[in-house]
Amino acid sequence: MERIENVLSFYERKKVFVTGHNGFKGSWMCRVLADAGADVCGFSLPCTEYSPFPSMRLGGIRSLEGDIGNIDEITDAVLDLKPEVVIHMAAQPLVLESYKDPVLTYRTNVMGTVNVLEAVRKCDSVRSVVNVTTDKVYRNTERSEGYTEDEMLDGHDPYSNSKSCSELVTATYRRSFLNDVPVSTCRAGNVIGGGDRSNDRIIPDCVRCAERGDTITLRNPNSVRPYQHVLEPVLAYLLLAAKQTDNKELEGSYNIGPDDDSAVTTERIAQLFCENWKGAVYKKAVSTGGPHEAGLLRLNCDRFKSTFGWRPRRNIEEAVKMTVGWYLAERDGKDMGKFTSGQIAEYLR
Repeated sequence: MERIENVLSFYERKKVFVTGHNGFKGSWMCRVLADAGADVCGFSLPCTEYSPFPSMRLGGIRSLEGDIGNIDEITDAVLDLKPEVVIHMAAQPLVLESYKDPVLTYRTNVMGTVNVLEAVRKCDSVRSVVNVTTDKVYRNTERSEGYTEDEMLDGHDPYSNSKSCSELVTATYRRSFLNDVPVSTCRAGNVIGGGDRSNDRIIPDCVRCAERGDTITLRNPNSVRPYQHVLEPVLAYLLLAAKQTDNKELEGSYNIGPDDDSAVTTERIAQLFCENWKGAVYKKAVSTGGPHEAGLLRLNCDRFKSTFGWRPRRNIEEAVKMTVGWYLAERDGKDMGKFTSGQIAEYLR
């Protein structure tokens, strides 16, 4: 098993293009790359109230505002930078939001992928592409066994289905156009970590309630998801992007998730949150219906583990502790750029 610290040395002075860098996972991706000495350029819509604290990306990162739904904007950005690695993370990432605006969801998640891959097709400097999708791309029958990469793609809701479509788009471009460029997709489980502001996600909802002194209300306390700290998939994406650069046979689709004991209920996440945030309490809500959300979802990550010798570094208890620690540091006025880099360094140790 190669140490991830050695993999990160691959990125020193490399030009890396990251879509969605103003988002939660994109901000962590850019911070990791900048700390590794990469020449990072992010492309994203402008920051919103859901964007992580801006100082997370303090220094070492070029930021471009644009819309991946606009093929001219994304193509011009890629051709101008001439990156060696492209990490596509931009998305409309919320299930409930996808029910409210399915057209925007499909435009962003499907045509956005088409536009990014078209830009790559026109840029002869690119040596590796990773498209970040989701564990929700599978037809979910809520079985106890984890899904493997060769199973049917048929996400239920507009968000999940749009990501299934993004997977199919990527496979077609890989076969039809990008014969000399390794292109992979990564299907990660539920991610937690500092800086997530999204609505209807367990940790951000807990933080908002705790900061107001309100009781945390659990909408689906028994839902089981493969929770992991954000650094687990971010570093896995970078491992894959680096390794496939010189070995196109490594390209493909990979599940990225925690060990089985970190696939836990929403209630367990709330319990761990309350253990780490003094004074926080939760209660279970009475279900009032609403759009469909899966009750059970697990991943089989054996392909990625066996191919790259990868293992998760943090269990769910450690992941929640790291996450709550980030929000408490922000509440206490810490320099979040330095604090985030400190968490990355501690994770690598």
